[in-house]
Amino acid sequence: MTDPAAPPSPQWTECSQLTETPDGTSRCRGEVVEPYSKCLSHISTEERTRHFNSMHERSSVSYQGTRIDPDLFRQVTSVLNHGNTHAYFTYCKFTGAILRITGAFRSYLSFASSEFQGITQFSDVEFLGDVEFTGAHFKDSAIFDSVKFHEGASFDEVDFSDWANFEDAIFTKDAFFQNSRFKKATFDGVQFLDWALFEGATFGIETTFNRATFENSANFTNVTFEGFAQFIESRFLGAADFHSVTVGSGGAFFTKALFAEMSRFGPIHCEQVLDLAHAHFEHPVLLDVDAGKASLKHTVFASHASVQVARADVDLTHAVLNQPVDIIGAPFTLNFETGAVQSVASLTSLRGVDCAMLTVANLSLTNCTFSGSIHLDQLRLEGRWYFNRSPRGFSMTPPFRHTSRQVIEEERRRRALSGRGSSHRIWGNRPIDRVTPRYDALAIIYRQLRKSREDAKDEPGAADFYYGEMEMRRLSRKWITSERWLLQLYWLLSGYGLRASRALGWLTLAMLTTILLMMAFGLPQESSKQEAVGIVPPNGGKVTFEIGNADPKNPSDERFSSIRFEKSLKATLNSVVFRSSGQDLTTSGDYIEMASRFSEPVLLGLAALAVRGRVKR
Repeated sequence: MTDPAAPPSPQWTECSQLTETPDGTSRCRGEVVEPYSKCLSHISTEERTRHFNSMHERSSVSYQGTRIDPDLFRQVTSVLNHGNTHAYFTYCKFTGAILRITGAFRSYLSFASSEFQGITQFSDVEFLGDVEFTGAHFKDSAIFDSVKFHEGASFDEVDFSDWANFEDAIFTKDAFFQNSRFKKATFDGVQFLDWALFEGATFGIETTFNRATFENSANFTNVTFEGFAQFIESRFLGAADFHSVTVGSGGAFFTKALFAEMSRFGPIHCEQVLDLAHAHFEHPVLLDVDAGKASLKHTVFASHASVQVARADVDLTHAVLNQPVDIIGAPFTLNFETGAVQSVASLTSLRGVDCAMLTVANLSLTNCTFSGSIHLDQLRLEGRWYFNRSPRGFSMTPPFRHTSRQVIEEERRRRALSGRGSSHRIWGNRPIDRVTPRYDALAIIYRQLRKSREDAKDEPGAADFYYGEMEMRRLSRKWITSERWLLQLYWLLSGYGLRASRALGWLTLAMLTTILLMMAFGLPQESSKQEAVGIVPPNGGKVTFEIGNADPKNPSDERFSSIRFEKSLKATLNSVVFRSSGQDLTTSGDYIEMASRFSEPVLLGLAALAVRGRVKR
């Protein structure tokens, strides 16, 4: 903004009249009005009339340092409304409870460094020339609603000690609010048709820019919002800069905002909520966010976007990703004493999101919900990420020992909701929202996550999701009874081919059982001996013998001896590798060996399969 007239000297000839003020008697510092020796407030009525009548002949007037009451200011502005005289009210003190200003001002006005003691109302005023309030102090409400600024407007370093209302104001040219201080500010429906600079400004308990329009650049660099800030349904049609913005406990709300050409949003620090729900980003953008919670519900990313978050819980429910979008968390910090992960950003919801364009890196997914997401199998997980963990420990029922695995939040909620007895303690508290996907729907989610990890060549990472998929199939009532029993057996024996310790445990138990049964019933009393049986003819002659083994006899005395244990162990070990022991066995021993040769190699194969699933790359 340029000053169309040379400003008066900051050193002016003072009136020096004694003036009664609330603080006592003091000398007036108002600038004298030529050709008189007093300021505007102390000259006589006749002199003031002559001065007003001659104002149209002057290019500018100056009333620096003058105390102006509402009546006097009304007289001055009525003259200024009908002329082109530039007016300087620099360092003035405007008194009175209410100061109302009306009309249209055709030329330059300066209220720089002035003090407004009461309510100042500029409703429906038009400033056809530049206007300057730099360094002014509004001790009470300042109302600029529906004001039209046709030229530049400067509010740099202004102190609004009460409410500043710019509702439905129109700034045709540059608007400067740099380093200003607002206690409570309302810019609802305001239109900035050119530059809007708020760099370094401080906003207090409440700030609203709802339905505001920024047609050119908007600069909010280094701005502080001590309370909450609302930009609901605002439109940023040009470049917008929110670099190094700090928001207090109230949160920042950009609901339904439009960002047409913004290339960088942030870094922005919010103690609690950053709400970008239903916002629309048309240009490739980098969002740098540090907040307690970041809501991107129904947010539209028309171009590529990179969202870098620190400690925030990011909600992407029904977000629209037309181009690749990266959600990247700040690097993890690990407490080596406790093993706890600190300062971790998290993703809380992917409901209704097409994940084909989504990449997630360095985020916690412990509380993330996936139901309703599309193309989840194409979700890319990079860097360090982790899901929730299932309960671990021992129980009185098979499989006795529960191994921890990665689980999604919806499984935890379903188990806590469906469980009885102590299940709510094992799987956490029951969810407040009882609308939780059923087990068959969770099986589909796990299947897609498994495929995502398999496509990334992460076989060990896919193993937990395969386990979760099989668990949901086993627990679902959708499958026929025979299939569920088959899955029950598969789970019990080897944890779906993923729990080597379980398969080896059952193998050891089967081998011990086989050894005991062999010692008790399978091995004969003694090794069979060959017998030759023949008949001698009465008249002599050739004798024919038939040689055969005697039938093994079940033991009748000591069954459990070291010799019988050694024979049983050899028979069992041969059965594990699907070989016949070649020993003499009783009839019961034959059936015991057949059962052992069928079950024990299967258990050994399941254990090998589980080991391979964990070490395969």
